[in-house]
Amino acid sequence: MNDCLFFGWDKYPKHIENEQDSIIKPIQIKIQFKNKNQNKNQNQNQIENQNQNQNQNQNQNQNQNEIQNKNKNQNQNQIQNGILKPIKMKFEKEKEKEIQIIKQNENEKENENENENENENENENENENEIENENENENEKQIKQISTSFFSTIFLFENGKAIEYLNDSKQNPSKIQIEENIQKVTVGYQNEAILTLEGNVFAKGKYINPKNPKEFINISSLIEDKNDRIIQDVVCSRFSIYLLTSNQNVYGIGSNESSQLGSNSITLKQTQKPILMMKNISKIFSGICSYVVFLLNSNQELFGCGNNQYGKLGLGESKRKKLKIKN
Repeated sequence: MNDCLFFGWDKYPKHIENEQDSIIKPIQIKIQFKNKNQNKNQNQNQIENQNQNQNQNQNQNQNQNEIQNKNKNQNQNQIQNGILKPIKMKFEKEKEKEIQIIKQNENEKENENENENENENENENENENEIENENENENEKQIKQISTSFFSTIFLFENGKAIEYLNDSKQNPSKIQIEENIQKVTVGYQNEAILTLEGNVFAKGKYINPKNPKEFINISSLIEDKNDRIIQDVVCSRFSIYLLTSNQNVYGIGSNESSQLGSNSITLKQTQKPILMMKNISKIFSGICSYVVFLLNSNQELFGCGNNQYGKLGLGESKRKKLKIKN
């Protein structure tokens, strides 16, 4: 390093007022000059610094690249996860479809089983119906009772149904159209009566229903006392019908020309409404062409009324008399 002296003004002292009186004071100034080696070293240092800077930049770039790669990897993972989700959803949907198909198949099998059970039940019911029909057919062939007269014949079967033949060789037998099951049939000369299991009596005939003598009507429902309409027994005579109720009362309906209804009234020739004849009776008897009726009570006392021609009342004489029934 070379030293160099520089002369110049420093400053004015406080006691000096002008430049002439000033004192020039030398000041030493050191100036350093750089040589070539120094420049080389500086250049090397600069290069090193640059290299360091470059290395730092490279490191920074590497770090940035690593960060970017991490971000890319994260993004790729996110993308992969994003791809996997819809695949999983698709699998779940397919699984749901498979489950639905399985359930549908199970439901179809259940329906098939139900249909099979229904078919089996139907077949069983059909078999039962067939058996019942066979039994009914057998019961139809089994005759329970026959009642016949001059104009008609009625056949009653075990199944509670009945058919009738009228006095006409060209006419086929016809079923008696009554919804209730029949337990007894009885035929008079010009009348018919049917007793059902429900205790009703359906009848037809000239003196029963003059307007339409071929039509069955419920004559038990015509009894005035509503508590005495359950019928226990019924019999037909020539033109009259007799009803025995569950209360052991006897009613008569039809012709009274021979006082066979137990009434001595001259004006009462016939009635289409049952009239009370006697009480406390257990059994009643008459005949298809008869004008008389016999009534038996629980003490085995027998009563009769009607036409006594030819001694039919058992009075020991054959005169025609009208006898009042004892009460």
